[in-house]
Amino acid sequence: MGRLAAASLVGTAIEFFDFFVYGTAAALVLGPLFFPTFSPVAGTLAAFGTFAVGFVSRPLGSVLFGHVGDRHGRRPVLFASLLLTGGATVAVGCVPSYETIGIAAPVLLLVLRFLQGLGLGGEWGGAVLLTAEHAPAGRRALWASFPQIGPSVGFLLANGVMLALTAGLSDAEFRSWGWRVPFWAAGLLAAAGLGLRSSLAETPRFEELAAEGRRATAPLKEVVRGHWRLVLLTAGALAVGYAVFYTVSTWALAYGTERLGVSSTVMLTCVMAAVAIEGAVTPFLALLGDRFGRRTMCLAGCAGSALWMFPMVALLHTGRPPLMFLGFLGSLLAFITMFAVVGAYLPELYEPRVRCTGAAVGYNLAGVLGGALTPLVATAVSDGGSGPPWGVAAYLTVVALVSLGCFALLPETLPERTARPAPEPAPEPV
Repeated sequence: MGRLAAASLVGTAIEFFDFFVYGTAAALVLGPLFFPTFSPVAGTLAAFGTFAVGFVSRPLGSVLFGHVGDRHGRRPVLFASLLLTGGATVAVGCVPSYETIGIAAPVLLLVLRFLQGLGLGGEWGGAVLLTAEHAPAGRRALWASFPQIGPSVGFLLANGVMLALTAGLSDAEFRSWGWRVPFWAAGLLAAAGLGLRSSLAETPRFEELAAEGRRATAPLKEVVRGHWRLVLLTAGALAVGYAVFYTVSTWALAYGTERLGVSSTVMLTCVMAAVAIEGAVTPFLALLGDRFGRRTMCLAGCAGSALWMFPMVALLHTGRPPLMFLGFLGSLLAFITMFAVVGAYLPELYEPRVRCTGAAVGYNLAGVLGGALTPLVATAVSDGGSGPPWGVAAYLTVVALVSLGCFALLPETLPERTARPAPEPAPEPV
């Protein structure tokens, strides 16, 4: 389990590095380089629009790779998704600016961002099922939380590189070529991830389905016919997690640098410190999910999000690093209280034959609802006025309450434990 968990964590970290580095670049530099004829706010909105395309394509990726995962195994998904996302990310770093090739520049950016999202849409399902379907029932949330640490690691890698570049280069150098370096580095990371995943075994649950001839012939069709309500509920339930995370990691960066005049280095440092703590506590929260239930943790995280959004916006608006960090940390702790357990929760909600498709589609539809729209909505409602952007807080609170309602309608899936587990329990099928 340790080797499987490490492989899934490293893989998701690499793929989310690719995805997050684009979000940071969109907040800091893509607007003026690829949409120079727009006003600063309109340019940022346009850059976030290309950012949103990656979320729109993620459900399509979950359908494509989910079909592969349910028909041919979880293992092939891990290779194909990483290869696609890594290749698209390297290509983003090679796209000339608007000044060089005109309208073709933002068009290419849009296409490559679409491909990035397509690959990432397949990654989550494969990585989570790799651990969840190998794990013993009593520790399934713990082991399935390791892919959920990957986004935190990927974010820290992406923004650590960006932080070093913004601190070490002049503004002109960073805008000219420095912002491209993390995208080029994605190629090396993808190659390392492919090498690490080459020795992974297929999950026992899928091998059992294949041996018994019970694989789904049309996974998406079965999900739409038999599980459509579950897909919509899981998408609505998880939307708040995406909304909160991308408010902190993307919109807040743009707001702090453009509206508050805080340097990008300070903003990145505050966000990275909060994300580091979030990643560190993930397995401990997952252990609570193994003890008290997945749904219980998700309801607690939603309630915490609803209560913290107005304080977070007030703390951000101060422009003072310690207070901004506190606001970010509270938001991300509420977020990870939910997302630490969803790696076990979503697979347990779906029957094994359509699990890769159903869990991934629900998870990635939530990304469209929460991740794609939030930077756009937050930028729009915070444009104008000198006071705190209370519209952002109100929007996030409403999303949190909607998600709370969706979680309330979902069942608990915590496996019953009738006896203390043995020191090395045999894996139990999900």
